Amino acid sequence: MNQKTWKLRSDASHQTWKVIQEGRRLTGRWKDFTTAHDLRIGDIIIFKHEGDMVFHVTPFGPSRCEIQYTHPNIIKEEADADDAPSFSFDYCFLAEVTASNLKEDKLYLSVEATTCTALNKQCQEIILVNKEGNSWTVSLRFSESDGMFYIRRGWRKFCLDNRCAIGDSFVFNVVGDGKTTPLMLFN
Repeated sequence: MNQKTWKLRSDASHQTWKVIQEGRRLTGRWKDFTTAHDLRIGDIIIFKHEGDMVFHVTPFGPSRCEIQYTHPNIIKEEADADDAPSFSFDYCFLAEVTASNLKEDKLYLSVEATTCTALNKQCQEIILVNKEGNSWTVSLRFSESDGMFYIRRGWRKFCLDNRCAIGDSFVFNVVGDGKTTPLMLFN
């Protein structure tokens, strides 16, 4: 059987894992890699080939949001910076462009958004940011009857400016501290 050795790297660690490719399976230290990255069934992994059988690995959870890891040096820096604001990166969601949300210029966020510390019911706007760093300030509202946040006035323009077509799906990460205008980063 033809075996190849892959070298896996990720942003979660400075370590490089050598795993063996046996046919269509990864063996060797693959189990160590998955354990170190707390990977579970349903997670999605993107392998970016960097040459010479070296791959940069980016893991995504089942919601298609990149899994965030805390580095020990980042924890130390945050502990040293007592005055630094605490930003939430705890909510991401999949948005789909539909004929109705374009027509109504309204996008409902899932019910889980209510647990996001970056959002609160007093927020009146949110800033959408695309991959290039361009931004759109749109209205953010909370529907008491539905118990959901929704984006209003600006959703259609964001979609048009980014050439989003009906049926397109993409992931947004919500970032904020619950006090200032939150950001929704478009991946």
